Amino acid sequence: MQHLKDKPEKSNNKKSKVTLRTAFKTIIWPRRKLVFLGLILIVIRSLAGFVLPLESKVLLDEVVPNKDYTQLYSLIGIVIGAISIQAITSFLLTKVLSIQAQYLISELRAQVQRKVLSLPISFFDNTKSGALVSRIMSDVEGVRNLIGTGLVQLVGGSFTAIVTLVILLRMNVWMTLFTFIPLSIFAFIALRAFKYIRPIFRARGKINAEVKGRLNETLAGVRVIKAFNAEEQENKVFEKGVDNIFQNVKKSLTATAIMTSSSTFLIGLATTGIMGIGGHYMIQGEITPGDFLQFTFLLAFMVAPIVQMSNIGSQLTEALAGLDRTEELMNLATEDEQVDRTIQLENINGDIKFKNVSFAYEDGKPVLHNIDFDAPSGSVIALVGSSGSGKSTIAGLSATFLNPESGMITIDGQDLSKVKLSSFRKNLGVVLQDEFLFEGTIRENIMFPRPNATDAQLQNAVKAAYVDEFTNRFDDGLETLIGERGVKLSGGQRQRIAIARAILADPKIIILDEATSNLDTESEGLIQKSLSELTNNRTTIVIAHRLSTIKKANQILVIEAGRIVERGTHDELLKTKGRYYDLYTFQAKI
Repeated sequence: MQHLKDKPEKSNNKKSKVTLRTAFKTIIWPRRKLVFLGLILIVIRSLAGFVLPLESKVLLDEVVPNKDYTQLYSLIGIVIGAISIQAITSFLLTKVLSIQAQYLISELRAQVQRKVLSLPISFFDNTKSGALVSRIMSDVEGVRNLIGTGLVQLVGGSFTAIVTLVILLRMNVWMTLFTFIPLSIFAFIALRAFKYIRPIFRARGKINAEVKGRLNETLAGVRVIKAFNAEEQENKVFEKGVDNIFQNVKKSLTATAIMTSSSTFLIGLATTGIMGIGGHYMIQGEITPGDFLQFTFLLAFMVAPIVQMSNIGSQLTEALAGLDRTEELMNLATEDEQVDRTIQLENINGDIKFKNVSFAYEDGKPVLHNIDFDAPSGSVIALVGSSGSGKSTIAGLSATFLNPESGMITIDGQDLSKVKLSSFRKNLGVVLQDEFLFEGTIRENIMFPRPNATDAQLQNAVKAAYVDEFTNRFDDGLETLIGERGVKLSGGQRQRIAIARAILADPKIIILDEATSNLDTESEGLIQKSLSELTNNRTTIVIAHRLSTIKKANQILVIEAGRIVERGTHDELLKTKGRYYDLYTFQAKI
């Protein structure tokens, strides 16, 4: 399916702006058959609508004066038939276009969500999750007015107004031209209003996303809020956000009200004028009462679509504003869109090398300086050092969550910056300090990396990580619901589930970031046994504050201020009595 990224257009300020032309190419044209069917249906409905006003003249000028009941019954039958056609075509319009519009919304949501998950980690570091939820779920909803009845009604209304105008001009040129003065004024006001409203709608989407993002954070951090008695503070933040939404809505409602009130006044003015002119022509005998009634009916037929089009115009304006924001998201470069990433890894050994790697989160503020080390296949490399020294940054680079500013990282001799990320990450397992668990059961969380794993494979992972040590005490065992982010479990239990998940994934490369930090002494003893199995024959990069857990590492790197200040085995580093010795002896005293 084509999406909004296909042919973006740029405004003068170089920001993406979705125009009707862009929307037509990417959304409407691919569904031209359905849209064309909708246009046919609305033309049929419009033509059927002309029957009643046209037959009203026959009723007053022929049927009633001649007291012709046969013609009356025929006329009633024709009108009922026309009404039936209108009802059927209206139903089919909803069936064909409205349902298709909702299907398109679901497709676009899936497309945007797929795009979001393909973006680099740095994007998520700078974007609120609640704001992303808003962009995925809300911004695309306006598309229903492009492929649904909105745009078709706009075209159909234009058709009805043009046909009616031709008929009215043939009936009475001067009466018709008189109506053009107020209608022209209304059209001018409406166009000005649409130009004013669109940036308001665009800003509303941004404000909504920010408020939803903050609300999402508030609900996720409710324990912290209550612990610090900060409910009132959060209430004020949220109240300010919803007030911003209110102020935005007030602006759009004011513009809409101007259009509505001006249409009421100007159309009323036109109607009053037609009464006066029509009355004059009837007194002069130049038109019949049937002519006047028919003209009035048809005038309503011309005016109604114009007023309706102003409302549809507001809907289309809101739709395009939402799609503006969606296209901005769709135009962002994904991780795999880097032209240099062409290497497809197949079976890897897991040899990782850092060659003079430097990195900075912000320009001019380097975090790592010329990091250089080898992690041969099957080895365990431990990173130790004070908080903020750069250990997690090295782990992030190893996991391809970050890219080096200079230097090179290789996997089996291949430049990691040229490797397709999906082919590398299928061989990667990560256990973080604050491991994320999904709402659901323990079984679902362990099987997350391999949903099709056999029960035997699952049980092996459960036993290897000693998850059964606590699930056997639960009534529902592995089917126990853990709540949002695993809130119903202890830190040690969550960590063991995360390790079981990594064991089940069976990766060639493991990154452990403080994997035992949340464990009590008893749990740590159990986990050390499971970690030995997890790291067996796998390249492992482990960050640990508890130095007792890394005695058997093949190489320990001591990181300080973004540099490797010491390297060696546990015994070798103790003999040098340097920074590692100080850290180890300090912890041993504690």
